[in-house]
Amino acid sequence: MTEPTGEHPTSPKPHRRAQLLASFGFDEGWQRIMLMALLVLLLTIIIIPKGHLLMPSYVPGDIARRDVKSPRDLLIPDEDLTAKKRTEAEVSVPVLYDFDAQAGPTIASRVAEVLDFVAAESKRGVAGAELRDGLENSFGVRLSDAELQSLVSLATGAGNKEWLAELIERLYRLKIVSNLPMFERDREHGMVFRNVATKKESPADPKEEVLGPNELQALIRDEFRKTAYNPGQIRMLASLLTNLLRPSIAYNQNETETRRQAARDAVQPILIQVKKGEIIVREGDRVNPEQVTKLTALRAQGSREVLFSQVAGLLLSSFILIFIAHRYGQRNIRKYRPQNADLLFLGSTLIVMVLALKLGGFIATALGSAFPYIEAGAYYYILPFAAGAMLVRIVLNSEVALIFSVVFAALAGFLFGNSFELFLFALLSSLAGAHWVRQLTERTSMFRAGARLSMFNFMAIFAVHLVGGQEFDTGLLFELGFGLLGGQISAILVSGIIPLVESGYCYTTNLKLVELANMNNPLLRELMIQAPGTYHHSIIVGNLAEAAAETIGANPLLARVAAYYHDIGKAKKPLYFIENVSGGENRHDKLTPSMSALILMAHLKDGVEMAKEHRLGGVLIDIIHEHHGTSLMKFFYDRAKQREEREVDEHDYRYPGPKPQTREAALIMLADAVEAASRTLTDPTPARIQGMVQKIINNIFIDGQLDECELTLKDLHNIAKSFNRVLGGIFHHRIDYPEPVTKERGDKGAKKNGEDRDRKPAEEGEAPKTPAKKGRTEDLKRLGMS
Repeated sequence: MTEPTGEHPTSPKPHRRAQLLASFGFDEGWQRIMLMALLVLLLTIIIIPKGHLLMPSYVPGDIARRDVKSPRDLLIPDEDLTAKKRTEAEVSVPVLYDFDAQAGPTIASRVAEVLDFVAAESKRGVAGAELRDGLENSFGVRLSDAELQSLVSLATGAGNKEWLAELIERLYRLKIVSNLPMFERDREHGMVFRNVATKKESPADPKEEVLGPNELQALIRDEFRKTAYNPGQIRMLASLLTNLLRPSIAYNQNETETRRQAARDAVQPILIQVKKGEIIVREGDRVNPEQVTKLTALRAQGSREVLFSQVAGLLLSSFILIFIAHRYGQRNIRKYRPQNADLLFLGSTLIVMVLALKLGGFIATALGSAFPYIEAGAYYYILPFAAGAMLVRIVLNSEVALIFSVVFAALAGFLFGNSFELFLFALLSSLAGAHWVRQLTERTSMFRAGARLSMFNFMAIFAVHLVGGQEFDTGLLFELGFGLLGGQISAILVSGIIPLVESGYCYTTNLKLVELANMNNPLLRELMIQAPGTYHHSIIVGNLAEAAAETIGANPLLARVAAYYHDIGKAKKPLYFIENVSGGENRHDKLTPSMSALILMAHLKDGVEMAKEHRLGGVLIDIIHEHHGTSLMKFFYDRAKQREEREVDEHDYRYPGPKPQTREAALIMLADAVEAASRTLTDPTPARIQGMVQKIINNIFIDGQLDECELTLKDLHNIAKSFNRVLGGIFHHRIDYPEPVTKERGDKGAKKNGEDRDRKPAEEGEAPKTPAKKGRTEDLKRLGMS
């Protein structure tokens, strides 16, 4: 399948713009899956209709505009009553407190351990700070020196330990809580005690005495006053017990909230029964909140099933449509090879187009209400149906535009209520628009394409009208008029969007190439000034590449513009390239072959940096990078082998690549080599030119530089013929013009000596003034003679 003239994929390599997607760590397959899923989801959200609401929408206090009857038996949830019942169920759940029946014996045992520890340490002679630290480390009890002394005397006394244990157990026969006021509030609302050990629960006794921390300490002091302990021992015991005592009941917040939530969830929704045919609201009545609830439920239940069915169907249909169209293009259309970044552009364009049609549909409906004599459907034909396909054709190629047109037309049919007429019109208009922008080489061509599209829309609307079997009335005239406007609107929109697409997606379109072909471009002017030899070399390479591109059906404009810029890197070091040295010193004579090779390689890197700086676009940057491929700098390689005794690595004298990936890049490589070699021909006869061209192309082909592009052997044969034709025109022979008959001095002698009067030495000009003046006058008389 041969690329038609002017058609080319202009998207840069995947690594230039797919980095945005790859930066998330997904490979290309996952990127495409995510793009597909996101595209289908967004299209469904845009296309799916809101649906016709079965019931009017009111707020409390509105006046009903019509009677509303229930179309079916319904059970409508009463949200307010249900919430009230659930709150009641939640409040009715009693608060849960955990009760530890072993708290008293446990604390009594702890106090006994403290006294035993103090008594044992005292017998060992431990006292003072050492005893205090040991007590703190072992039991977490910190006492002052006086309190510690009192504790030692108490611990060594007989019967004190048993008395304290009995006191603690007696106190803990009562329940002790840490926050008594909160406990009393909870007990008023209902409370349950759960034994920690047995997990048995029992309701709280409203009259049962429960102690808080303050009440417990007061009771302990009262008990101590009844004993013979001195005040210091009492203070010590109070401090000790304050550190060791803990509550016997505790509020279990988590369990309480869990039980309340369970009670709330157990309450079933309270339903209001609405019978079929029941009047919900009458015309002229003021709508109350209960009626608003019923109307809202009727709207939701009446459209929910239909909406769900539409969403599911559109999701599935959109997925099948896009997937099959994409796979068909990949398997059956050779030039349908979009990269992930191209798919991102296509998906964005599709979404924007469908969204524009959706908004246009809303506007058309509003205009239909404002101007009843024009049907709302007539306004649809003014919408830019063809803009998306035109944009895709300009940016990518006709094959991708074909697939895009089919997908977009089907989605447009879904959008407008499964309309076959609009599907057909969208398809025809998109294909026509893509066709008429196929060779867009200037901005004004867009408007000529828009005019042609307008006429085609006129005929397409008439044909669709006939297919639908509709009557010929004034509505058809409005549709035809709007169709004419739609073609021009599409052209205007595409003209404005193309620069944004070129900048945002790094595409290089034909319009961009036309701008870059201007010889006043700063880069070309710099090249002309800094490296005039390279500049003229690039011009001739452009002529060769353009002619060859036309011969094989590649993009001649891209080939010519790429040739202009392919050697811009030489402007950085022009005197190191032989075409810029006018018989002067060759700087490479003083350099090693390896250094010369590095300087030659550097012009690729310099050219790419200059191209990026001036935003030439990904396609031209790629060609600058690829136009030498991995070819060998044979002159310096051979010189290195002659000069160096050690073995020379051929890889050091090859360009870094990559090899040409497109036909246009390969044409630049071939034209570049052929033009340079043609300069070495001493007698450029047609036979010698043909032999040189054939040799250069064969060497490049044998070196494998064309392995990664799509050139065929037939293409190479046609390229060679094209190069021969152009070079034959450049190196054509001129005839020897006859001598002027008015020359008086030495005409015959000059002819005999074989001299050419047109090439007289400079000293001939030193003639007497009067004859010279006469000669100039006679020369002027001969200028117009044939």
